[in-house]
Amino acid sequence: MREQPQVAVLGAGAVGCYFGGMLARAGTPVTLIARQARAEAIQREGLFIDAVHFQGRVPVTASADVSVVKSADVVLFCVKTVDTESAAQELRPHLAPGALVMSLQNGVDNVERIRAASGIEAIRAVVYVAAEMTSAARVKHSGRGDLILAAEPGRLAELQTIAGLFERAGVPCRLSKQIEVEQWKKMVLNCAYNAISALARANYGAIALNPLVHQVMRQAIMEAVAVSRAAGVSMNDVDMQAAGSKLGDAMSRATSSTAQDIVRGKPTEIDSLNGYITRRGKELGVPTPVNQTLHALVKLLEASTVAGQARGLSS
Repeated sequence: MREQPQVAVLGAGAVGCYFGGMLARAGTPVTLIARQARAEAIQREGLFIDAVHFQGRVPVTASADVSVVKSADVVLFCVKTVDTESAAQELRPHLAPGALVMSLQNGVDNVERIRAASGIEAIRAVVYVAAEMTSAARVKHSGRGDLILAAEPGRLAELQTIAGLFERAGVPCRLSKQIEVEQWKKMVLNCAYNAISALARANYGAIALNPLVHQVMRQAIMEAVAVSRAAGVSMNDVDMQAAGSKLGDAMSRATSSTAQDIVRGKPTEIDSLNGYITRRGKELGVPTPVNQTLHALVKLLEASTVAGQARGLSS
C-alpha cells in the first residue's frame, strides 16, 4: 500500500460522505462514487460537512462511474444492505489487485454476501455515526463518528495504516480481534432503536427518555442477544441493556437510517436488522416475537411510503 493511500467510497450516502469527507478534509485523496445527480452536485459545489464541532466545505472528487476504483488502494463499501450483491458484482471487474475493501454497513452478514456475489474478501467493520444527507452535497452529522475494523492477521499492517488515516482525520478508529462480537453489539442496538425511530418518527433521545417504550426495547435486545448466543457469538461480558441506554444519550439528536429511508420513500434495511434476527431465530429455535412485530410493522410502512414515492414520481 502506498504511503498516501488513495480511497474510493462506493455508496456516497450519509455514512460514505461523512467518513470519506473527513478523510478528504485531512488531505487523503478521496473519490466519492454516487448516483449521477449527487456526483454532479458534489463536483460542482464540493461536499459540505455540517458536523457537531465544525462546519465547512470539503473539496473532493465525485463520480458516477464505478470504474474510478481502479486507482484506489482502499474502497469503503458503504451501499445500503439491499444493494450489497449488485454493488459487489459491479465493483469486481474494476478492483485493483491487492486493494482493500472495507464493509461499512449495517447488519452482520454483508461480508459473506459480498464474497458469495463477487469473490471479494472484504474486511468487516462496525460504524457508529449519526448522519444524514440534507441535500445532494451536504451531510449533517449529529453524533459520534467512530469505526472498529477487523484485525485481520494477513493484512494487519495495512489496516493499521488505514486506522491511522482515520485517527488523523478526527475519526476514532480501532482494530478488534473480536469483530463478530462488535458487529452483533451494533446489530442488537440497531434492533432496539431503528424500527422504533422509524415507526414513531422519533429521535434516539426521545426514545431513551420514554418509559413506555423501554420494555419493548428491552425485549428486542434480549431476543437479539439470545439469537447471537445460539449462533455461537457470545456477548456474556457485555451489558447490552446498559449499552442501549448509553447510545440514546450519545446520539440523542439522531434518527435512525430506517426512519430517514421511510421519510424519503426509499426501501429500508430492516430485513437485515430485525428481519435478520427473526429469520435466524426461527432457524435456531429462538422465539423473537418483538423483533418479528417491529419488522412486520416497518415493512408495512415501507410498502406504503415507497408506493407513495413511486406515484409522486409518475404523476
